[in-house]
Amino acid sequence: MKISKILVIDAVINLFLGFLLLLLIPFPQQITQLLGIPEVKPAFYASIMGGVLIGIGLALFIEAFREKEQGLVGLGLGGAILINLSGGAVLAGWLIFGKLALPVHGQIVLWIIAAILLVISSIEMVVHTGKNE
Repeated sequence: MKISKILVIDAVINLFLGFLLLLLIPFPQQITQLLGIPEVKPAFYASIMGGVLIGIGLALFIEAFREKEQGLVGLGLGGAILINLSGGAVLAGWLIFGKLALPVHGQIVLWIIAAILLVISSIEMVVHTGKNE
């Protein structure tokens, strides 16, 4: 798989998660109850994280579609690997050790997100390793 395709997939994931966090602000109880995930109080940190994820997603899009001669550089594959790996590991850590009182469907939603982050970082590592050989 080409690096630009991986970056686009990763950008879409980051944008989705970022907008999801921003949606938790105006409708915290409805969305969190629907997903079965912890309610975000105060919403300040969740909205900041949503903004960061949106920025990362946009940086990945810039990197995926930029021409080599362009001056504006986005987020490269190495940065994407580290962001996804650390985010997935922290979320998995919360799910394993955090003693979160979540309904089963909430645990499933959060495990799916953690798995997506860990899988995309693994795919990115494989692509990056193949590029360097």
